[in-house]
Amino acid sequence: MREGTDRSTPTETRRLAAIMFTDIVGFSRQMGSDEARMLRALETHNQIIRHAVSEHHGSVIKIMGDGFLVDFPSVVNAVQGAQRIQAQFRARNTEKEVNEQIHVRIGIHLGDVVQRDGDVFGDGVNVASRLQALAEPDTICISHIVYQEVEKRLSLGTVVSLGRPKLKNIAQRQPIYVLLPEQPKGFAQTLRVQLLRLRRVGTANRVWAVAVFVLIVGAIVVLRSPSFFLLSTQDSALRTQAQLALPDKPSIAVLPFVNMSGDPEQEYFSDGITEDLITDLSKLSWFFVIARNSVFVYKGQTVKPEEVSRALGVRYVVEGSVRKAGDRVRITAQLIDGIGGQHVWAERYERPLQEIFTLQDEIIEQIVVHLNAKVWQAEKERVRHMPTDNPTAYDYWLRGTGYYSRFTKDANAQARQMAEKAIELDPQYALAYVLLGGTHYADSLFLWSPDPRQSLDQALKLGQKAAALDDSLPLAHALLGFVYMRQKQHEQAIAEEERAIALNPNFADAYVQLGAVLCSAGRAEEAVEFIKQGMRLNPYYPDWYAFNLGNAYRLTGRTEEAIAAHRDALIRNPNLLLAHLGLAGIYSELGREEEARAEAAEVLRISPAFSLEGWRQFSPLKAQAILERQIDALRKAGLK
Repeated sequence: MREGTDRSTPTETRRLAAIMFTDIVGFSRQMGSDEARMLRALETHNQIIRHAVSEHHGSVIKIMGDGFLVDFPSVVNAVQGAQRIQAQFRARNTEKEVNEQIHVRIGIHLGDVVQRDGDVFGDGVNVASRLQALAEPDTICISHIVYQEVEKRLSLGTVVSLGRPKLKNIAQRQPIYVLLPEQPKGFAQTLRVQLLRLRRVGTANRVWAVAVFVLIVGAIVVLRSPSFFLLSTQDSALRTQAQLALPDKPSIAVLPFVNMSGDPEQEYFSDGITEDLITDLSKLSWFFVIARNSVFVYKGQTVKPEEVSRALGVRYVVEGSVRKAGDRVRITAQLIDGIGGQHVWAERYERPLQEIFTLQDEIIEQIVVHLNAKVWQAEKERVRHMPTDNPTAYDYWLRGTGYYSRFTKDANAQARQMAEKAIELDPQYALAYVLLGGTHYADSLFLWSPDPRQSLDQALKLGQKAAALDDSLPLAHALLGFVYMRQKQHEQAIAEEERAIALNPNFADAYVQLGAVLCSAGRAEEAVEFIKQGMRLNPYYPDWYAFNLGNAYRLTGRTEEAIAAHRDALIRNPNLLLAHLGLAGIYSELGREEEARAEAAEVLRISPAFSLEGWRQFSPLKAQAILERQIDALRKAGLK
């Protein structure tokens, strides 16, 4: 443990900002049907957004797959930038076939923004996110305060009021507006505007309003053409996109439980409950359970279970809420059939905080029993757990995992403090040792430590300690697998990752980690399928999944697929050094010198101190001849 660590409150800044959220309509479904096409489209999409943002003096705060979070100096800049983005996509789409078009939704709000630990929070971010989800394809959705600021300064096109809709987790209602680019032309566009305006109608009158409107539309359609029922070719195209096939066993996605405490600082607790439920369900080999990363894409959004079911390729959806007050906790949970929309089971619990693990076990039992009672009888011992009998230690562990998942140097240090406090309270808490070991591994991997090798050795000791305390802990074995790989002990690394998967058959990260280890050990052909299995369990996978797939493709000679996978990784994280290194080497080997040098320049931008000798020591590749060939390619690309 480190002594003398600064345990002061993390640096925090608060300011008023114009925030814009964007995303691509139907992105996940289209990725599932034609990944290569969507990766090409994403490159174009990112270029258009970045250029428009820069042109209007904005700055990109965060990229989340196909989504952008952007900060502008004023709402005028934000709306002008959004209008520019939509105009460019409209111009592009007129020249493309339907399946090549890109349709974007944008939300804009002016509000408080808090910057802390490399991340952003606050009213401005939350409301902009809700507005983006509310927007129709090809439109801009703005809040009342934005509308007041820009209505007399800018040409807004056609403005449609949506009244005062309820935005999820936003207490105060306000007028919301949708900006269309121009006056509607023809029947289909007019119909679209009228449908938007129907959102203003109160709940009691909406059924009658819709019914009358449908009758009018029906009469016009009969007189004209049945094709008018297709309100937009884009919507029609999305409906025909192939969906992820359902697995051959009960498949489940656990959506992030909603924090009902009224205190944003309690988000870590509701997130932790969600992650615990996912982990416990994942241990049941008869189930197919979607990984944390993919379900947390829906955090804070209002989504229908049917939509989640289609997007993630599962049948069942679990959702619920958590309220923690003092030494008591209240949890509601329900199990929904996402195919038919029926509620299978629902329950509400209120218990002392000391009984939190027993409560989690009861929820898991009810979910499993309602799907297949035989599973519970056969495998319940794989789920039942009491990781610690100290609720405060558990609370510190939850806080620590929240910090750790941000992957920044400062947040990693905060996670280490939380893990150390948890261990002080319960020296037998195996999960806390895994978290502490993970922070040392991150220090080594991202070169945050002045002595990366010593940090790696410390991660090994802590992983071994965790496994000694609880050998049934998949996370302990997964950590050990990656540490052994970095130490080039490949057989031990493979054994640890296989052990992690045996203990948790739905552990998406472990499948990808096993693929990475197999690549390093010279078994890249086997690695591809393991990595793809991890991606299926985690459809909204992070950047390092895509990099490892690209590395496996490269080692098996599938060069074009390797390039596409590395580009996919960079779309998810433009600063992923390993992906730039991979592309620099591949382009160099192909004789594409200009592209190789461009990627090498990106490597040096991200890591100015990069050296080939350092990379030789860092690389886990077992085959020295392959490593030297890769280093030669990087040297030709301009690296030293």
